[in-house]
Amino acid sequence: MDDSLTGTEPATRFSEALRRSIWVLMIGASLSFLDTTVVNVAVHSLSTDLHAGLDSVQWVVTAYLLGLAAVIPATGWLARRFGATRVYVAALALFTFGSVLCACSPSLGMLVAARALQGVGGGAIMPVGTIIWTAQATKNQMGKVIALMSIPIILAPAIGPVLGGLLITEIGWQAIFWLNVPFGVLGIVLVLWLLPTDEGADAGRFDLPGLLLASLGIVGITYGLAEIGVAGMLDPAAGIGCGIGLAAIGIFIAHALRIRRPLLDVRLYRSRTYTAASIATLALGAANYGGMILMPLYLQTVRGEGVIIAGLLVAPTAIGALLSAPFTDHWGAGITSFAGAATLAIATIPFLFLTTATSYWLLCIVMVVRGIGFGLSIIPTMTAAYQALRPEQIPDATPQLNVLQRVGGAIGTTVLTVVLAGQLRHQATPAAQAAGFDTTFWCVLAITIIATIPTVLLAHVERRARPMTNPPTLRGTTDMSR
Repeated sequence: MDDSLTGTEPATRFSEALRRSIWVLMIGASLSFLDTTVVNVAVHSLSTDLHAGLDSVQWVVTAYLLGLAAVIPATGWLARRFGATRVYVAALALFTFGSVLCACSPSLGMLVAARALQGVGGGAIMPVGTIIWTAQATKNQMGKVIALMSIPIILAPAIGPVLGGLLITEIGWQAIFWLNVPFGVLGIVLVLWLLPTDEGADAGRFDLPGLLLASLGIVGITYGLAEIGVAGMLDPAAGIGCGIGLAAIGIFIAHALRIRRPLLDVRLYRSRTYTAASIATLALGAANYGGMILMPLYLQTVRGEGVIIAGLLVAPTAIGALLSAPFTDHWGAGITSFAGAATLAIATIPFLFLTTATSYWLLCIVMVVRGIGFGLSIIPTMTAAYQALRPEQIPDATPQLNVLQRVGGAIGTTVLTVVLAGQLRHQATPAAQAAGFDTTFWCVLAITIIATIPTVLLAHVERRARPMTNPPTLRGTTDMSR
């Protein structure tokens, strides 16, 4: 019987083209995610060297994430119009050039601008690479492809802080950006050499109003939430920022529903599974990336550790994520992502009681558990979203999922760093500073609990859909519904 009808086609046998694409494109994907974490351990050094407060320096992290989010909505159209391989090469080249500008920045303002430019290049790398990968994979292979695609996400929390700490200690913070240059050039050469160049096709008129509205919405909401963190309440600046952002998102949705070829196809949200997975992706992005920036700051600010030790003590997160990898494709995506989010929330509780003498062994164990939650929550959620769609919908879905994850990360990073800066502003003793971190981790816990809610929805939708997709079979018959 035809395997394509019964859904029993082998999921493990990748084509040669798919294997080559995965490993070649992994270079750029690794650089993009590595730069999201490698700068975390540099925030303290940047604050000292550039004579700026944490609430200002955090824009070095946030500008990169906002640059990512601003360009990601356009990646689907760009890949259709100019060809995914060409867009990937252009994105990696822009990321590499932005890294050079970051390394040469003499001031905080120029560094933030260069990071935004770097983010524009980095933002297109992962979604366009995903379009190339998924075009060569069958639906049954999607879970394993997503797991491989997630390797940079999993390893970034371990490699980034340690590598950043070594470079900052031995050379200076500029070295964390110079490191991108040779690998960026290598990635470009390998793509041009080993991957076929597609010519592109008619993608319709570019939806510029959609891009402007989506970008304004993202920046407005992030700025408004940052102002709430600074003021400790909804002040006029925060209200205006959030209001403009929400209004722009609302107008964008109305605009996308009205035109035939919108920048982002919001009609995909007619699928309940895709909608639940998308909400979970946004919330988990805030919980994971936002919480990730705090521990290196605690170790350097309260405990007086250098950037290398701080990086090494954060690395167990990736060990936990790797331990979770064999289990991300075993059960339903909804149940697995709920278990991951719940684990993430439970692993955040010990951070509410940080002191000046909290055991490093305890911190490492908790970071491993937190990494398990990270792996179990992110990968199954993305797999569920892709499996809910038809193959021709993947190019539209990929930018949306990436932008949701990165916007969540930008919001979480901005809000938590600004809250921490407010807590530390008038605290001179290590004990008082530790109490400031405790308060900030309460915010992390709240965000993580909120992130658990959509995973419950995803599990519920998955459970209700299962009887329809796998109906009971009569004796001697074959289930053809898959």
